[in-house]
Amino acid sequence: MTQELKFKTSINCNNCVAKVKPSIEKVQGIENWKVDTDNPDKILTVKSSGATVQQIIDAVEMVGFDIEQV
Repeated sequence: MTQELKFKTSINCNNCVAKVKPSIEKVQGIENWKVDTDNPDKILTVKSSGATVQQIIDAVEMVGFDIEQV
């Protein structure tokens, strides 16, 4: 079953998205993801079919960005 997870982040530009991409894409169970850099909270939306909230948080924090689930 697929679920949509949303996170507030500090990923604020396309260069930041490119920096976090390899880390997020290593997480098993993520079907797709995107960051709304136009939103003041820089919302990361993840469609997950098995990836946990903690796995996603760890992947983003590992490359130096702040993240919290909303």
